[in-house]
Amino acid sequence: MGTIEEAIKQSKFNNDHEKVVVNILYTASWLESYNIQRFKPFGISPQQFNVLRILRGSFPNALRLSDITERMIDKNSNATRLVEKLRQKSLVKREICKHNRRQVDIWITQKGLDLLSQLDAKAEEWLKELQGISKEEAGQLCELLDRLRG
Repeated sequence: MGTIEEAIKQSKFNNDHEKVVVNILYTASWLESYNIQRFKPFGISPQQFNVLRILRGSFPNALRLSDITERMIDKNSNATRLVEKLRQKSLVKREICKHNRRQVDIWITQKGLDLLSQLDAKAEEWLKELQGISKEEAGQLCELLDRLRG
């Protein structure tokens, strides 16, 4: 991929902080495109994958829509729409809560769990393509990004 300067054909930045922001945004977009391509054969989007992973994490317990939204990576995603699309694919189920009729409980289905198992089997293969940094560097990068968000 090269440097950020080569990627966006810009040789100067006002300062290193501006360069970091541009680099993070560019890299996030690159990763999003990569994820779109890797999930496409499975008929789901990266945001739908995120919802499925969240629901698998709570399985066999149900979650409310607000619980899912709170845990999502992309806070701008429309969780209601994502859950409905997953329901139409029989990857999740929704039911009115027996104790609170205003609450909707959402679970991952066996079909959803099976799909995630297929994706898990390919995860190592996909991650090999992202081996441009060492395990130690990946840890450092995570720490720096956590610090950046404060």
